[in-house]
Amino acid sequence: MVDGPFTEPWLRGTLTDVEPVHRGVLHALELAKEDIERWCGSLTDAQLHARPAGVPSIAFHLRHIARSVDRLLTYAEDKQLGSAQRSALESELDAVATAQELFSEFEIALGAAAARIRALSRVPLEEARPVGRKALPTTVAGLLVHIAEHTQRHVGQAITTAKLVRAANGQT
Repeated sequence: MVDGPFTEPWLRGTLTDVEPVHRGVLHALELAKEDIERWCGSLTDAQLHARPAGVPSIAFHLRHIARSVDRLLTYAEDKQLGSAQRSALESELDAVATAQELFSEFEIALGAAAARIRALSRVPLEEARPVGRKALPTTVAGLLVHIAEHTQRHVGQAITTAKLVRAANGQT
């Protein structure tokens, strides 16, 4: 097994008890957690909420990842969103959380997501799933793959924002 500080989760030989698609999603979430810790973990509350050049804050990305993964998994589980999930969606841009609160929500959400993804291994990947109020068509596999790529997209944006914030503060 190859392991080290810069070896990505998918190259560590882990989670071999999980089906490949589910494993890929779990590895993407592990990488998200590690990258966020590495690039954003030492930032202050103010830096996490900063919006250099008007881009969304790192706080937004952390909330959005946590909450969108929850919403997407709800659809994958063949359920509809609850009022608390819809309300949480509307508050993702709020700038009222501390670093501790943001990272806690992020880590708890990813931990819960991992358990839910493992539970979905009993559901056929090609099984149809409606998404949203318009009941747009997809499958369990479509939702799982979207969770991985959507999460990584927002992690990349958070990292870029962290670099901009550090540069604005004269940090490297």
